Amino acid sequence: MANNKKKNQSSAQQEYQALQKKRETKRPVLQNCIKAFLIGGLICAVGQAVQYFFIYFFNFTEQTAGNPTAGTMIFIAMLLTGFGVYDRIAQFAGAGSAVPLTGFGNAVISAAIEHRTEGFVLGVGGNMFKLAGSVILFGVFSAFIVATIKTLLTQWGGF
Repeated sequence: MANNKKKNQSSAQQEYQALQKKRETKRPVLQNCIKAFLIGGLICAVGQAVQYFFIYFFNFTEQTAGNPTAGTMIFIAMLLTGFGVYDRIAQFAGAGSAVPLTGFGNAVISAAIEHRTEGFVLGVGGNMFKLAGSVILFGVFSAFIVATIKTLLTQWGGF
């Protein structure tokens, strides 16, 4: 397929492609993967510490500590985004900061900050869930489907 595209290009296009390939900066893929892994792991370790905090100081169980831990991690990410710290972390870590739960908080608050000049209702409220709205929608829909399947299997299969 690549050879067919090359055959259909003019000589000027082929020269440009060769020049582009020669001038393109090489990305340090392995280094970026290591940074993403380490920062993502650090964020998850902080989340685990927050969960242990709720278990130790507030007598939550492991199952019940999950929701306040998620809320706290989202709040921390939103706070760090508001102060401009999370953006620097994301610039360094790449996908390592976007994948955990904190990436969701960053996406929500970034859109809200970006559109704050348009007002609270149309700016912040209207644009805050542009990116995160689809995540919430598919999360709720997936949970509904899984719960429906589990209920049907429990009713009919005796699981």
